[in-house]
Amino acid sequence: MSKTTDSFDKAVRESGVLITGASSGIGAAVAIECARRGAKTLFLCGRDEGRLASVADACRAAGAERVKADKVDVTDAEAVGRWMRECDAECPLAVVFANAGRGTAKESSENVRATFNLNVGGVVNTVLPAIELFRAHGPDKHAQIVITASIAGYAPLPPCPSYAATKACVKSWGLSLRGFLRPENIRVNVVCPGFVRSRLTDRNTCPMPMFMEAGDAARTIVSRVRRDIGLIAFPWPMRLAVWFLSVLPWRLAAAIGRVLPEKNAENTQGITL
Repeated sequence: MSKTTDSFDKAVRESGVLITGASSGIGAAVAIECARRGAKTLFLCGRDEGRLASVADACRAAGAERVKADKVDVTDAEAVGRWMRECDAECPLAVVFANAGRGTAKESSENVRATFNLNVGGVVNTVLPAIELFRAHGPDKHAQIVITASIAGYAPLPPCPSYAATKACVKSWGLSLRGFLRPENIRVNVVCPGFVRSRLTDRNTCPMPMFMEAGDAARTIVSRVRRDIGLIAFPWPMRLAVWFLSVLPWRLAAAIGRVLPEKNAENTQGITL
């Protein structure tokens, strides 16, 4: 094993792993996968206490010794900061997954604002306290922040403008932070998955090529986080396709965008993880 993977493995065994948006989808699957890989202390949050309790039970069954699962609204900066400091006081954090997110569905004013508040604001509210805590720990301690963006963040997508824009924002911020925080020995990874089973994709009405189960996606994510891959985008054919769309002349890209199917044609309310 490399020094990078050794550091991650030791950190998840001896320190805390925190995951937002852990009540379903990728967040839940990542929590269970971390437990399977030796994480002993997990701090989970979400908005549905019942689903969180089920995920916590699954993590314990997978090997976690201590699982703290709390209902936390990550759009409330004061609340999420306070919760993260409490978790760190119980067991110093080593890895923070800023994973909470939502789909927009109908592009109403209410849904658009809620999408930006959670997908951007919720990430900011998680990452900034994580940076403060890691700086307080000192550069000799393992410190890693993992931000969930999306393949949708690679290029403008007319079927889901708000969702694509928010994921483009956190993708760019995360990759910029990776270089910015490197001198302080704080690692940053950005995850850009394609279509993965979740409460979001359960509502989609569009075609979902190369669809993945959440457990398969979690194994890919944790494996690459363990190796400190900066941009974790998969599956690779979709990554290639959206990258190609992003570099096309604007008029051609816009013409392609006009023929893409609506993502949530039958839904009016966004779904929060």
